[in-house]
Amino acid sequence: MKQLRIGVLAGLFAVAGVLSWAGARLWDAVGTLPRVPVAAPIVLAVIAVVLAATALSLRARLRAQRERRPGAKGVDPLLAARAVVFGQASALVAALVAGMYGGVGVFLGLDGLDVAIRREQVIYAGASVVAGMAVIAAAFFLERVCKLPEDEDEGRPGGPGTARG
Repeated sequence: MKQLRIGVLAGLFAVAGVLSWAGARLWDAVGTLPRVPVAAPIVLAVIAVVLAATALSLRARLRAQRERRPGAKGVDPLLAARAVVFGQASALVAALVAGMYGGVGVFLGLDGLDVAIRREQVIYAGASVVAGMAVIAAAFFLERVCKLPEDEDEGRPGGPGTARG
């Protein structure tokens, strides 16, 4: 399984932001803009909390297992893999959604904040971007918690990662 990369997420964020800014500009020229839902930052924040709680729970269980505490509940490797996949998928979607709302927010902010409704939409869009970044941070934390320790012999000549002839 490949790790998340900041460059990929930043690229998704930027492309979604530019496309949504252009789409908002076009949509505004034709008629009214669609509203940024109040639920957008709330849903993203809930996802970030779920990812962070999962990471903290797995970290505590892995620490207890590593220290061989009596009654320590082990971590099923398949559960950890599923958690990481959920975190990675959430981070990718959050980058797209945050970019989309960021582009709309930039358009609305540059167009003028003199109208109360637009000011409110910029706040919701900004909160969505912040919550999207929280999802990405929680996904990186979860991925770090579930990462297997590196094998010290791997990569050295004669180690398990090399072929012997």
